[in-house]
Order: sequence, then structure tokens, then C-alpha cells
Amino acid sequence: MKCLLLGAGYATRLYPLTKNQPKPLLPVGGKPIMEWILDKVVAVKEVDSVHIISNHKFVDNYRVWLEGLQARRSLKVPVLVHDDGSTSNDDRLGAIGDIRFVIDQAKIKDDLLVVAGDNLFSAGLGGIVKIFQKLGSSVVGLKDLAGAPADLISQYSVVELNPEGRITRFEEKPPIPKGTLISIAIYLYAKKHVPLVQRYIDEGNKPDQPGYFVQWLHRQVPVYGHILEGTWFDIGDINSYTKANEVYPDNA
Repeated sequence: MKCLLLGAGYATRLYPLTKNQPKPLLPVGGKPIMEWILDKVVAVKEVDSVHIISNHKFVDNYRVWLEGLQARRSLKVPVLVHDDGSTSNDDRLGAIGDIRFVIDQAKIKDDLLVVAGDNLFSAGLGGIVKIFQKLGSSVVGLKDLAGAPADLISQYSVVELNPEGRITRFEEKPPIPKGTLISIAIYLYAKKHVPLVQRYIDEGNKPDQPGYFVQWLHRQVPVYGHILEGTWFDIGDINSYTKANEVYPDNA
């Protein structure tokens, strides 16, 4: 199993904090967001390599951080940084475009775990891997926002499951959400489904939000959902960043 950590965005909503460094390297609870995620990933024994995708503007930031991290501790598996060549929001590849880029560059033909680099979650990834192994098909990490206002839920991918846990509806940022289950940008794609990223792009679909691919994929093949317990933060703006710093590492 390979892992891809998405970190090629420009995070303009967090300016000036992200003017000279990528959002995943912002510190939360004393260490970078990306490092919290990496700790969860390398704990998964099935993962045998990790790939980090950066834009060209911040690729050196990631390399310097990774060199320092590797000097302090063993990461157990190889971690590689990829430069997608983009320099601004105007020429960015988008998250799905970046997934395809790394699949091509690294010649990935294995199961692929994809995690957004601004995704802070306290739960381990063992649960989603176990479900994946049991079902033999792609699985998406979910969070239940029961009780949250509809305008907050509508900012995410809203998901409906059948009794077996298979996704029957997946809608990216619906104006009127039909439920409270959302995707939290943790995707475990079966190797038989990895080539479908190229097909999705070839058909002219949107290359930006990673949820758009799942919205398309679940109509092609069985895709399941797994609800993660514990705390979760989508670091999208200064409010969520401040909130995360208030509770980490206590709930990490």
C-alpha cells in the first residue's frame, strides 16, 4: 500500500500565515499538521512508502522539514516529496490532478491511501484499513456532523450509505445537505480502481476537489464509507486553525 499526502494548495484564506510556507507545515500543538498526519500513516503496517505532493513554490519548505524530521527520528518507510510544477492558484493542477501526477511519477500500481495535508484527526487509520481489507473495495473516511448547522455541513462532501455501508449518494458541497455524514478527505483506493483517476480526468471532469472523484467513482464501482471517531479539524481558515491549537495535543 502506498500513501499520498496532498499538500500542493496555496491556502490564501490563511494569509499571511501561509504566504511563505504551505498550510500543512503550520504548527498545531507544537508540531506541523503534516507531521501529525504522517504519524498516523506510518503506524499502518501495510504502508510501504509515503509520497507528499507540493507545488513548486513550497517544495523546498517540505524538503527542509522532511530532512529535519528524518534527522530526529526513523520514519520506518521511505517518504518522497514531489513537485507538481505549479506556482500559483492560476496554474495549479487541483487535488485530483495532483493525485494523477503522483500516480504517474511514482508509477503507483498498488492500493493507494490519500489524505489531505490539512486534515487533523485523532483516530488511527487501522479501522479504515480493516474495512478495506474485509470488503476488497475502495473506502472513504467519514465524520458525522449531527447537530451541526446545515450551512456548515454544506461546505463538505455529504454522503449517504446503505445498510452494508456502501455509498449510495455522494455530493460535493451541496447547497441543501440531505444528511449529516461528510467525507473528511481520507480515501483508500483499491489498486484496481487507481487507474480510474486517469479515466476521470480524460472524461473532462473537474480536477480540483478530491471529493469530485469519489462523487464520480461511486457510480462506477462499489465504494464504502467508514466513520472515524474522535476529534477532527479541517484547517481551512484562521478560526479552525486557532481552535485546533486550543485542543492539540490533548486530543491527538
